[in-house]
Amino acid sequence: GLGLGTTITFASSHWLLAWMGLEMNTLAIIPIMAHLHHPRAVEATTKYFLTQATAAAMLLFASTTNAWLTGQWDIQQMTHPLPVTIITLALALKIGLAPVHSWLPEVLQGLDLTTGLILSTWQKLAPFALLLQIYPANSALLIILGLLSTLVGGWGGLNQTQLRKILAYSSIAHLGWMILILQFSPSLTLLALFTYLIMTFSTFLVFKLNKSTNINSLAISWAKTPALTSLTPLILLS
Repeated sequence: GLGLGTTITFASSHWLLAWMGLEMNTLAIIPIMAHLHHPRAVEATTKYFLTQATAAAMLLFASTTNAWLTGQWDIQQMTHPLPVTIITLALALKIGLAPVHSWLPEVLQGLDLTTGLILSTWQKLAPFALLLQIYPANSALLIILGLLSTLVGGWGGLNQTQLRKILAYSSIAHLGWMILILQFSPSLTLLALFTYLIMTFSTFLVFKLNKSTNINSLAISWAKTPALTSLTPLILLS
């Protein structure tokens, strides 16, 4: 389901198909997120579902409005500023760019590391593919979103001790940089995205091997796994 949803969004040139792919993505990850049956996990799943459903509804509304105003459903040819703006905000909500980011740290904190990894990497690909296709139409808004995200992500991560929340804020900051640079060099944005994916994978897997979810447990894990623990700051610093 996850793979199919992303693939459909990647392959579509029609807004309805893209929307369908995003919805499949959301619905496919819901049972994965709620499988722990822990109140925290269920709460995180509910928060995630509501934000994603809102974003998808906004996207559907905007693409219908666009079809109504311009008479066409093609993703590549967005000319009217109103649907472009709404769609950009919907995609920003989907991937958690500031100022619509506040669900992301909360949701990530309620999940286990494996699900958090899927959420931080795979779930960002489909909305990103759509942003890559419509970015020329709304540069000012994207620059504002990007700047806000880098600031919020940088400052938000400072006073956290929970690793998953730090990772959530780091994700917001990195996406902010990507969105900021999207106007000027899309290929650089893609390179940053791939680097971010690899680094996020390494970080989550190291934390999973260490079984650490906060900074203290990471600090005392050197006794158990010295090599892995000395690798951790390297990954974090890069």
